[in-house]
Amino acid sequence: MPAPHDDFVSGTSGEVSGIRATTRAVIADGLDEAASAIKLHPWRLRRSARSLPRRSVLVLAIERTDVPNLLAQAKAELTSSRHDVDFAATAAGTRGKFENLNALLEQRPPDGYDWLLAVDDDVALPGGFLDTFLFLAERFDLQLAQPAHRHRSHAAWTLTRRWRGAVARETPFVEIGPVFAFHASTFETLLPFPPLRFGWGLDLHWSAVARERGWRSGVLDATPIRHGLRRIASSYDREAALSEARTFLATRPYTTAGGAQRTLITHRSWR
Repeated sequence: MPAPHDDFVSGTSGEVSGIRATTRAVIADGLDEAASAIKLHPWRLRRSARSLPRRSVLVLAIERTDVPNLLAQAKAELTSSRHDVDFAATAAGTRGKFENLNALLEQRPPDGYDWLLAVDDDVALPGGFLDTFLFLAERFDLQLAQPAHRHRSHAAWTLTRRWRGAVARETPFVEIGPVFAFHASTFETLLPFPPLRFGWGLDLHWSAVARERGWRSGVLDATPIRHGLRRIASSYDREAALSEARTFLATRPYTTAGGAQRTLITHRSWR
């Protein structure tokens, strides 16, 4: 369990399970989709997204080969983008997430790419995801960005759940997964990743660095994902993750969990 001073944990698992919770989530997702469709947001956004010049995107993914996953579907969706996508994946093996991401970066240095996108293997992406995602990220000058979670998605941070009627929100925080993106202007500072196995608290450190550098970060509500194929944190030791985070954050600036759970600006239109 977290210690009383562990101000870097969200305080909730965010897992959606059980008949009542699942039913509520399904209804909420349906209402969100209806509200978006009434305003023709999906169609209009895809049309507007064509105005963004082609970008070069490095996608990094870690795959657990011992359990069912959705990585093939995610790869197909991402590589169908009009942008130039270089997709690199590796099996999880015995290494942790950020150890594996750094190994991929050694093989695919980020120099020359406009964006880096990291995606977990258990996330379902909406159609036309990357084109709309990059368009909105650049429209609102975000250097760190992530898609919002659907209501029926496992999301430990309530901040990251989709807001009805919003297309994007500027926030002080972008989480370490299941999907996050860095603009090229951040690479020199944020890459390679610290050699962490679990990475808890790393996103709160990113938040502090972004504040110091004057970078914008945000959650894109118009490109909601579903994260729910497997139970959260089912593949690792929670106590070990907490211990690693305590050691990592002890000597680094970070935004507390309470400070991270805020929406600074809500954008209801991209025009």
